[in-house]
Amino acid sequence: MSRGVPHGRSGSRRIAALLSAIACGSVLVSCSSDDGGGSSTASITPRPTPPNASNFTGTPPSAIASAASSIIESATGRASSAAASVSARASEFAASVSADTARAAATAEKQLKNVKGSGNATSEVSMTGLPTAETGGLRAVVVTITNNSGKTASYAVQVDFKNPDGKVVQTSFVGKENLEPGKKAQPVVISRQPAEPQLTPVLAKAQRY
Repeated sequence: MSRGVPHGRSGSRRIAALLSAIACGSVLVSCSSDDGGGSSTASITPRPTPPNASNFTGTPPSAIASAASSIIESATGRASSAAASVSARASEFAASVSADTARAAATAEKQLKNVKGSGNATSEVSMTGLPTAETGGLRAVVVTITNNSGKTASYAVQVDFKNPDGKVVQTSFVGKENLEPGKKAQPVVISRQPAEPQLTPVLAKAQRY
């Protein structure tokens, strides 16, 4: 029985040492080391607070300014390119129409010079506007001439563009020579007036000769 006592005391000492080590470890984790004053205080690391950007003054960093300038220049370049593209389409459309109708227009104007009233062929002529998306923004009208006379004939047509007040601001001529019976011709008339105010194309004269 006397041998069990030391064994119990030894076990108690080992348990006490273990608890002391655990306690020391906890102190090392959660407490600061002794500063010589015999006291220890908890160590707390404050979380950094981001600066308030609304209080900043001055110019942005050069990299940001450069990027913004690049975006603006790119947008301006695209707008200029789009405008140039529209202008090019308008010129191309007008050139293709002029090549086909210039001589016919001169002949039609000559034929209509002495025609009184609206002429003898208004019932054989109709007009349809073209979408500006197809003409590069120009106002254009397809003049459909149908030969219903039963024999080959030539036609001269006058189209007036009127403003909202009813005033004629542009007169154009188109025509077709030697159109066979039952056949159609579709010359195009272009207005080169500004988009505003809105103009209305009106069939002024149509003469079969």
